[in-house]
Amino acid sequence: MEITAVVISVVVVTYHNLAEMGVCLDALAASLQPFESQLFIIDNASNDGTPQWLRSSHTHLKTRFDEVHLLFNPVNAGFTAAVNQGLRQCSGDLILLLNPDVIVQADTLTTLADALHAQPEAGVVAPQLRYPGGAIQPSCRRFPRKRDVLWEVSGLALLGARLHRSDWKMSDFDHRHSRFVDQPQGAFLLMRRQVLQRVGLLDDSYFMFFSDVDWCERVHVAGWKIWFCARTFVYHHKGASVTRRKPGMLVTSHRSFADYFASRDRTALEKLGTKIVKFILIMALWPRLLLTRQTCDRVSGPSQAGSANLGTGQSTVGLGTLKIRV
Repeated sequence: MEITAVVISVVVVTYHNLAEMGVCLDALAASLQPFESQLFIIDNASNDGTPQWLRSSHTHLKTRFDEVHLLFNPVNAGFTAAVNQGLRQCSGDLILLLNPDVIVQADTLTTLADALHAQPEAGVVAPQLRYPGGAIQPSCRRFPRKRDVLWEVSGLALLGARLHRSDWKMSDFDHRHSRFVDQPQGAFLLMRRQVLQRVGLLDDSYFMFFSDVDWCERVHVAGWKIWFCARTFVYHHKGASVTRRKPGMLVTSHRSFADYFASRDRTALEKLGTKIVKFILIMALWPRLLLTRQTCDRVSGPSQAGSANLGTGQSTVGLGTLKIRV
C-alpha cells in the first residue's frame, strides 16, 4: 500500500496526564513517521501541570509533527465534548482517537492503515491492547443489552465465562486473532474520514463513558464494519485519569450506562426496563463506592472526589463529599 501521501489526524484529550504525555507523544511521533500528521491536543482544565508542560513543549512538538494544535479548556466540559473539539478540526485521510495513557509501537499505524486498505468494508480499526507488563488486555465487547446488567450484577457472568458463553464482555474471545467486532475500547480508534463525515461526532451528552459505544453502534447502523487487528498492539495504562478520581468516575460510568439504554427506548415497556436497570445499577454502585472510599482513606485520607449524581430522583444521599441522587 502506498502510504506516503496519507495524512493522519490525531486527537488526544488530556486531564491530569502529565506523567503519561511525554512517552505517549514520543511513541506516537515514531509511529507517524511514514505519514503526514496533524496533532490536536485538548486539555480539559488539568491542574497537575499538563497545560504548562504542553505550552513549554509546543516548539519541540512542532519538530516532531507536521501540524500541532493545542487547545486549553478553562473548565472540564467532559471527555466527549473535548474529543469533538478536535474532530471538528481534523482534515486527515485517517483520524485517530488516542488516549494519553497509550504507547503505540513503531509499526502500529502502518499496520492498521494496511488493514483498512485490505478491508474496504471496515470503516474503523483498533489494535490489540496490552497491559504495561505485556499481558493482553481484553478490549472488545458486544453491544450491551439490558439483561447483561442483571447477568453481571448477579454474578452469572462469571459462570458464563467459564462456559465460554457469548456474553457482552466477550469472555469467549481471547483477543489473539483478528476479526470484526461490535466495539473496541475507545482508547485507540483509527477511522476513515468518510466514516466521520457520514456518522458524525460523538454524542457529548455522555460526559465520558459510553460515548464510544454509542458511536460504534452508529458506525454499524451506517453500514460500516469495525476491524480488530491482532497483528499489532499498543500498551495501555488503563484508566490513568479515571483511577485518580475513581468515586466520581464510578458514578459517571453507571449513569452513562443507564443513559445509553434510555436513548434507545421507544416503547413504554422499554422505558420500564431501563428504570429497572437504573435501579439495579444504583444498588450495584454502593458496594463499589464504599470499597473505593475505604481504599482512598487508607492510601491518602478522606476522599475529595467532589459531587456527582445519577439524576434518577430528588432525594440526595451522601458518601463523604460524594453525593448521589437516588
